[in-house]
Amino acid sequence: MSRSTASAGRADVALAVLRILVAALAFVHGLSRLLDGGVAPFGAFLDGAGLPFGLAIAWFVTGFELIAAPVLVLGFRRLITPLSLVFASIYGCGIVLVHWPAGWFVVGAGRNGMEYSVLLIACLLVNAWRWWPDFTQRRKR
Repeated sequence: MSRSTASAGRADVALAVLRILVAALAFVHGLSRLLDGGVAPFGAFLDGAGLPFGLAIAWFVTGFELIAAPVLVLGFRRLITPLSLVFASIYGCGIVLVHWPAGWFVVGAGRNGMEYSVLLIACLLVNAWRWWPDFTQRRKR
């Protein structure tokens, strides 16, 4: 095995670890909301923010975290990019609705800021980019 092949293999393992960790965090986030009775308050918050069907959105986000996160852990290559992009979109909306007004820091110099969400989104986008379909390969066949 060449040095570049070994490096590529290590990079894929590192991205898999990152993907699994982010998926586990997303799953626990949704599970906590479900078990703590937080879906209805989340829906009410979304309604109060002017979004239509706040409770339906809250259930979608919670269900997506509980179902898509284990699928992301399994690493089906065709699903990594779309699932990662949906997760990144959800957490991007969370930044706009919740974290941006609170500033940057989650703790310490601030409270409930966006730094953690930005990190999650970056991790998700890195995995989405790694598994982005190479449409040029399909055209050559």
